Amino acid sequence: MTPTWGIALSGVPNKRAYENFELIAAEFFEKSAPPVLTATTLLVPFYVDEKEVENIASFIASINPDIPYSLLVFHPCFYMRDMPITPREQVFKCYEAAKRHLNNVNIGNKQLLGLI
Repeated sequence: MTPTWGIALSGVPNKRAYENFELIAAEFFEKSAPPVLTATTLLVPFYVDEKEVENIASFIASINPDIPYSLLVFHPCFYMRDMPITPREQVFKCYEAAKRHLNNVNIGNKQLLGLI
């Protein structure tokens, strides 16, 4: 994710998260069954688009393209109540962007889109 989005959405830079992800993948991903490592991105409308997801998926794939990756549909509650649920079009564009790099991509919170 672009560093400025990490700061805007969480208040901290995301560099350390990427470093920690690499360390955990190197130490544990292929040594455990089932794998203890998975990645998740919350698809916040107007912030996290297919370009952001493609960059994240590319980073994950550079470590191992079999690391599971979940894209979560955003639902406004507690914080960011003024935001809408992630639009379907955004979800599907992000899914396709991630699938270009990774073998195991999942969409979470499908019920928010009426998909289940």
